[in-house]
Amino acid sequence: MRASSARQPIPTTDRAGLSGRDRLPSLTGLRFWAALIVVLYHLSRQVGEIPWISEATWYGRSGVTFFFVLSGFVLAWTYDGQRVPAKVFLWRRFARIWPLLVVTSAASVAVWIAIGKEVSTKAVLATLLMVHAWVPDTVIQKGANPAAWSLSDEAWFYLIFPLLMLLPMLKSGRGRFWVVVTMTVALVGVWFASALIGTGSTRVWLLDYFPPTRMLQFVIGVAAGLAIKRGWRSPVGLPAAIALVALWHVALVPWREAAPDGLWYSPYSASQLLSAPIFALLVCAAAQADLRGGRTGLGGAWAVRLGHWSFAWYLVHEIVIRAMLARYGRTESLTTTAGFWLLAIVISLAVAGMAYQWVEHPLERLLRRAGPQARKDPAPSGGTSPATSGSLGQGASAK
Repeated sequence: MRASSARQPIPTTDRAGLSGRDRLPSLTGLRFWAALIVVLYHLSRQVGEIPWISEATWYGRSGVTFFFVLSGFVLAWTYDGQRVPAKVFLWRRFARIWPLLVVTSAASVAVWIAIGKEVSTKAVLATLLMVHAWVPDTVIQKGANPAAWSLSDEAWFYLIFPLLMLLPMLKSGRGRFWVVVTMTVALVGVWFASALIGTGSTRVWLLDYFPPTRMLQFVIGVAAGLAIKRGWRSPVGLPAAIALVALWHVALVPWREAAPDGLWYSPYSASQLLSAPIFALLVCAAAQADLRGGRTGLGGAWAVRLGHWSFAWYLVHEIVIRAMLARYGRTESLTTTAGFWLLAIVISLAVAGMAYQWVEHPLERLLRRAGPQARKDPAPSGGTSPATSGSLGQGASAK
């Protein structure tokens, strides 16, 4: 992402009228589509396949990669130039994810017990402490709420984010460009190096769960967020970026036929590791369109509402699928599969909407008010205040 750091931010007529996490509404809308891909991935693999849809989303777990890239982008774009103590930032992120993690983990454990499955106390504690992705044990990783493993990675990202924002390389356009190149090459290198790991479960853990591996994707998002915030213009527009994402997933279909998932060079891990730069282009293109005041079809009222529900949907959908499978079993025909899919999507999305309205959003606000607060210093006449040691140098919408 080569750019001059002196380039001015993209002008927009309505930026001042936007506030909070919806200052880039198309990114909120994209969250729903990423969550939908993950939901379809689980439905295809756990319930039964639907032609075309299952083929296209067979590796929809890459939606988690999108969320990791998006997380880095939004945090960097939000906090660039702000003076926010690290403890305030970390408390805000804790208030954002932990309450819903607790509630959905409790619901997940209740379903496990109801269907007669044993629940590991260590797994539940590791999940609540958000350290379960660090352990190469599938029982620990998935024992409470299987979908919650990604929050262990996110917690690690939040811890290192204040330090990332102090890196000299991220302060210039040339430096950010080489950060993205380095992270992309590192992802390819990790994927190739997995050929040296013989045990399948260990390889899956190192490539798919291990926070330092997934951190490479987050850093790409951080560099992209800073680039857009400081005026870099992506040469790839939103339609082209969407087409690239679609083509990447379509290309995985014949690849799947040639290499079973158990092989290191299969598209299973490659789809998650190597998609980060493509997703970064998509996020940059959508953000640019919003900043220019363009209509993207992703920032409407319902698109934003569904985007708000996406975090809860991600955490509850597998619980709903599991409970329905225990009640009805796997489907035998295309008609019953389609009916199961539709019912699972409707129920889980409705539960997610209620969880957002009555749990996630109110508890986040409550915890944020109860925690440490940032001191509001007047900005200098030249613009935003510079970052200092002990503060997060960042700017716009993931408050």
